[in-house]
Amino acid sequence: MNKNTESERMSGWRTIKSVTPYLWPADRTDIKIRVVLAMIALIFAKVISVSTPFFFKAAIDSMSPETITLPVVMMVTGTIALVIAYGSMRLLGVGFNQLRDVIFAKVGQRALRRLALETFEHIHALSLRYHITRKTGGLSRIIERGVKGVEFLLRFMLFSVGPLILELAMVGIIFYVIFDVRYLVVVVVTITLYVWFTFRVTEWRVQIRKEMNKQETDANQKAIDSLLNYETVKYFSAEAREASRYDDSMREYERLAIHTNYTLGFLNFGQSVLITGGLVAVMVLAAMGVQDGTLTVGDFVMVNAYMIQITLPLNFLGTVYREIRQALVDMGEMFDLLGQPAEIVDKPDAPDLVCTGGEITFENVDFSYESNRSILHKLNLTVPAGKTVAVVGPSGSGKSTIGRLLFRFYDVNGGSLKIDGQDLRDITQKSLREQIGVIPQDTVLFNDTVGYNIAYGRPGATHDEVIEVAKAAQIHDFIISLPDGYDAIVGERGLKLSGGEKQRVGIARTLLKNPPILLLDEATSALDSETEQGILDSLKSMGEGRSVITIAHRLSTVVHADRIIVLEKGHVTEEGTHDELLALKGRYASMWARQASDSEFRTGKDAEVGTGRGSKTTELQKAERTLRKDLPTS
Repeated sequence: MNKNTESERMSGWRTIKSVTPYLWPADRTDIKIRVVLAMIALIFAKVISVSTPFFFKAAIDSMSPETITLPVVMMVTGTIALVIAYGSMRLLGVGFNQLRDVIFAKVGQRALRRLALETFEHIHALSLRYHITRKTGGLSRIIERGVKGVEFLLRFMLFSVGPLILELAMVGIIFYVIFDVRYLVVVVVTITLYVWFTFRVTEWRVQIRKEMNKQETDANQKAIDSLLNYETVKYFSAEAREASRYDDSMREYERLAIHTNYTLGFLNFGQSVLITGGLVAVMVLAAMGVQDGTLTVGDFVMVNAYMIQITLPLNFLGTVYREIRQALVDMGEMFDLLGQPAEIVDKPDAPDLVCTGGEITFENVDFSYESNRSILHKLNLTVPAGKTVAVVGPSGSGKSTIGRLLFRFYDVNGGSLKIDGQDLRDITQKSLREQIGVIPQDTVLFNDTVGYNIAYGRPGATHDEVIEVAKAAQIHDFIISLPDGYDAIVGERGLKLSGGEKQRVGIARTLLKNPPILLLDEATSALDSETEQGILDSLKSMGEGRSVITIAHRLSTVVHADRIIVLEKGHVTEEGTHDELLALKGRYASMWARQASDSEFRTGKDAEVGTGRGSKTTELQKAERTLRKDLPTS
């Protein structure tokens, strides 16, 4: 046995132990009773199944030459009664099997639901760092395969493999007690060889199957990647190239699939040789017993019935074994996921956030995503209650990190982050996030209706409230122009809407939440200048009386902020109002001049006129021209 197989076996036992509490919950007596009743029904079904051939034997013997001397009526009546009894026993066996399934159904389905729900909740509890490094499709597949694995394990291990072992044991005892030890030896040797051969060949086939799955995954990934990049493929006339890459993977899959079919034929034929050999050996012993008078014809038939009864389930042993192994692997992945610790957890008995004003304080905050790359260093930043503070700076300066820390997607490495004097590490995450509304740069929507996505901001919101915030976000007119209005489906991640439309839905959603603290992360980046000005007015109105952190690249969107922070390499290099920062003629003024120049280049004469599509006033334009004379544009 190689180390990998041994490791898989230990992992399998660990997985079985992990799923046991879901089948035998300590807090549910009714579930335990169902498990016990199902096991009783299973035992009754197997006892009846093993007893049934006795009635078949008796019916055969009742028609043997020795019974001819009896009156015909008695002989016929006895035979018919035995046949009816035989049929009744078979029916009872099926009945108890179905009763077992009915009783156990609630146990199994409850276990599946609890496992799926626990895994789903745990995935949401894991940190953003974990989700960034994992593929969402992979996580959903882990849940799907894990739940299916549990279902398969319950169905086959509990109701196929377990009962089969019980039935083999009972048949072995019958052969030993009623017939001869030779019968038992033949059965034991046959089954032992059969199981050994099946497991060895199946292990071989499993390795081939793994390679098949790998090639199939590779082919599917190439196909999906190609389809997701449909336009790029067309841009470069690369259809033939993509087809060739896909076919390369499928060619290897084809070779392995043919190989696995060959090995399946070898497995099936080898199983048949062993089973047939055992069956013939037992039947020869029984035929010899009939010839020498120690057995009756009914005994011969009963032996045959028992052999067929135990060999039919064995024919599926290879498939069941392979599937059980795969189920254990899939379940193991799910339990590994459940064992993944959450990076951000609430302290025991942590209180809820009490938001009295919404003052946000960063005190000497240090933070890095990786130990060798610092993002924020000794950051000190205060957002007074009810005030708007804008954070600007070049890409990579740490602007978005401030938002992630505020939502406690990560904990600070050093210093503290507080709201109204309460350290975020000391309060519950749920209460924190209920007090903050965010309008992100890239608004992602659920594949549902527009109305649902807006109403997501506050459970229980009325349709009139949804319409009200949609109007405030200047998206209402667009929505009612759609054929289905607020019931229009937005598509996966909102792909049926433009970037600006998605962003306005996101704004409406946050307006509906109506939180005391707002985080605007490039909230108008996908809007045109005309629409942007209207949205800025709405956001400005919304921000009145609230604490607002605005993260922006376009400086024209933050000129009305109560305070502007210039962030570079995790440090605050400048801070003040828009006018104060322009007067400093430092980094902010340089950025303003450069953006003003870019804006003038894009919009031409309109940028010089306050009534054009540009959003700047004539006075601001004059200030820009003055600054450009005195400042570098880098």
